[in-house]
Amino acid sequence: MSYYISTTFDGSFDEAIEKATAELKKEGFGILTEIDVKDTLKKKLDVDFKKYRILGACNPNMAHKALTAEDKIGTMLPCNVIVEEHEDGSVEISAVDPLASMQVVDNDNLQGIAGEVKEMLTKVIQSI
Repeated sequence: MSYYISTTFDGSFDEAIEKATAELKKEGFGILTEIDVKDTLKKKLDVDFKKYRILGACNPNMAHKALTAEDKIGTMLPCNVIVEEHEDGSVEISAVDPLASMQVVDNDNLQGIAGEVKEMLTKVIQSI
């Protein structure tokens, strides 16, 4: 089982971030965190890295359901969506597959919630 859902974006890196953020919003997700990996690695390690941004996306309704079913599930939230630019200039957008990540949690109540979130994130990725 793959642990992510992915697509290639026909546009620039910055346009991909805007598009991903807009499509996430349509599905009720907001961006709680944004990590610029390229910038962070340069500052912390003085290494060059490709453009790579991690968007910490959260749908409050689904997060509430998950936290109610399993109080320690916050260790696996929010849902990460990454935007990365490859050497050839192509831009890829990927989202975590919540069903794959929830397999490690022994709580049957989470499977339905994870399935709903996967459907939402799949719709986001397919809309890009």
